[in-house]
Amino acid sequence: MQQNNFLSLCFSSMTVRKGKKLTISIQEHMAIDVCPGPIRPIRQISAYFPRLSPTAEPVSSNPAASPLSLSPGGGASGVTSGGLLSPLQAGARGGGGTLSATSSIETSVDICSSDSDDCTALGTLEFELRYERATSSLHCTIIRAKGLKPMDFNGLSDPYVKLHLLPGACKANKLKTKTVRNSLNPVWNETLTYIGITEEDMHRKTLRLSVCDEDKLTHNEFIGESRVALRRVKPDQTKHFYTCLEHPPPLPSPTAMGAALRGISCYLREWENEQLTSLEERGRLLLSLQFQPPPVEGEGAVRRGGLCVGVQRCAHLAAMDVNGFSDPYVKIYLKPDVKKKSKHKTAVIKKTLNPEFNEEFFYEISLSELVHKTLEVTVWDYDLGRSNDFIGGVCLNCHVQGDALRHWMDCLRNKGQRVERWHILTNELPQTTCHD
Repeated sequence: MQQNNFLSLCFSSMTVRKGKKLTISIQEHMAIDVCPGPIRPIRQISAYFPRLSPTAEPVSSNPAASPLSLSPGGGASGVTSGGLLSPLQAGARGGGGTLSATSSIETSVDICSSDSDDCTALGTLEFELRYERATSSLHCTIIRAKGLKPMDFNGLSDPYVKLHLLPGACKANKLKTKTVRNSLNPVWNETLTYIGITEEDMHRKTLRLSVCDEDKLTHNEFIGESRVALRRVKPDQTKHFYTCLEHPPPLPSPTAMGAALRGISCYLREWENEQLTSLEERGRLLLSLQFQPPPVEGEGAVRRGGLCVGVQRCAHLAAMDVNGFSDPYVKIYLKPDVKKKSKHKTAVIKKTLNPEFNEEFFYEISLSELVHKTLEVTVWDYDLGRSNDFIGGVCLNCHVQGDALRHWMDCLRNKGQRVERWHILTNELPQTTCHD
């Protein structure tokens, strides 16, 4: 009798609007079992209370025969001191409709397993990478994707692949494949090429391949990505990859702090962005240097020896105009420039991020004087009617580091030989650069 009263009290505590049926069972309301430690299967309410039917056998009034009995003081026989109720024993019957604890737990595990993130497949991506040392180029062949996650209402997607080199400016080195319409297993067989990739880049950079769904009316949706460290690719060898798409790794952000620190977290986020942009790469520049020694006496040469600087081309420049392109040109200086005569400038190439200049400039100077000089090369975006935008620059002398130092020293050591090398353009404007 006490058990029936307790059940009626539980069901009477739920309020139902007039004219509407109860669509959510009491089991769903009381199914959550929060406990510290490892996650356990969620028990249903049937593990605690027997469900009685009109045709069920009457519950025995003997506490010893019943698997669960309540005492007037709130205690229960066979219940641990830690809680009021405990699940029924497997196989015990508290009426014709009673479920066992084992069957209840198994049912809850099957329901919850479909909602797990581990069971959500984003798809797989197949591609090939090949680095050619002679041309300093990285060829990325996107072959196909399989089992992509549907992103549209029709159960399909319009996938394409974006490539980025990290770390670096995303817009400056972004490459993109064509879009395959209405497919979860797209086939591209498309090769995208990065120009001006040095061996130093192959050791420190990572290639990010992002698969996205194109939407014409709304913004494009991200499906998944795969990241490959370029040091895994050996020069002049094709490496095949078949990877599973993953969610992007979480970035270290101060937004994970409490609400009380939201103000300072916004300040820290802006500070992080400033630090990232201060080291931003703005493209690549291919330079050729050749020190021409003075001619031998008696040959009737007019000019003495000097430095020949060849501006060949640029690749993956940062877009400075609203149309997504730039109007680049290159300026070079040999400093210190006391007489203000070392400035040279190439022609302007309109609407491109990969211009080809193929222009050479000559400085008459001796080798002993050249050792104490600095070659400053800057790339600018030409704007009509207003000041030009600085894209990036590089300095070469005996005091720099990395590829710039190696290029400069190779030029000084190998007299008469043309030395070509790609250089990374940074958005750090040299202090000695003129703004004219």
